[in-house]
Amino acid sequence: MRDVALASLCWVTMPGWANDSQPIYRCGNAYTNQPNATQNCKLVSNTAQRVIVIEGTRVQGSQVTSASAKVDSVDQRQRDVQAQAVLQAELQRAQRRQADLQIEWRNGEPERRADEFRQPQKYQERVAQLRDALQRVEADVAGLQRELSRLPVIASTGVKP
Repeated sequence: MRDVALASLCWVTMPGWANDSQPIYRCGNAYTNQPNATQNCKLVSNTAQRVIVIEGTRVQGSQVTSASAKVDSVDQRQRDVQAQAVLQAELQRAQRRQADLQIEWRNGEPERRADEFRQPQKYQERVAQLRDALQRVEADVAGLQRELSRLPVIASTGVKP
């Protein structure tokens, strides 16, 4: 990296290396001496202004391939079992919440609370909140069931994960 910076400084400071007689255009984020007519290229008018291009570092090939390594089938099976257990627990929790909300919902006629007799607007707001919560939990249950159906069928071995 230090050598690249040093080479860039030498390129800027050493006269005769760059052909200063050619105009330089800026086309977006790129600088060129051959502008493209389809791009919005602007002439860099001040010739005292130098364009410095410093090459970035390249990604090593071994780092990229290590991320795409295959997982052992036993490890993958364990991960699938764990994922299924987590999804099942979440599904049961969501179904319990759904049952509780449906009891409170009472087919759109929730029981009025003491303060809601005097303030009907409060009752309407609570009914709307219950309806929204019930719709959200129904969507959660459907999503969890969909995720469980996507998991591979795991043969029961009698061993807990």
